[in-house]
Amino acid sequence: MKLSELRPPEGARKGKKRIGRGEGSGHGGTSTKGHKGYKARSGGKRSPGFEGGQMPLQRRLPKRGFKNPFRKQWSVINLRDLSAFPEGAVVDVESLKSKGLVKKIGSGVKILGEGEVSCPLTVRAQAFSLSAKKKIEAAGGKAEVI
Repeated sequence: MKLSELRPPEGARKGKKRIGRGEGSGHGGTSTKGHKGYKARSGGKRSPGFEGGQMPLQRRLPKRGFKNPFRKQWSVINLRDLSAFPEGAVVDVESLKSKGLVKKIGSGVKILGEGEVSCPLTVRAQAFSLSAKKKIEAAGGKAEVI
């Protein structure tokens, strides 16, 4: 016997209740919905937050904070990650993506100054921290803002 051959025993599973298919079905007339009332009518389903006319919880609670719709989402790279590049290489968004250092670009790539740069590199990115720019230039490289 295989897993795909397993079946429930005869009579173990009932069919779907077919409502509104005449009196002989046992579920005719009011179709199991009772008489009148909100839930008997079409579209008579309450929304998940409905509290019987009371002000719903999500509307009672105060709204806090502010979400800036124009927030910049940077992909962050530290200087220690640039040690994967050979001396004199041009480091740009495409080369960072090909090395697997950046997955999602978002607003652009920002280079941060954590770690050291041992060889001169030409780094092209959308933004640099001050410490990163100083360290790249101290190693004999260039930090170019795109």
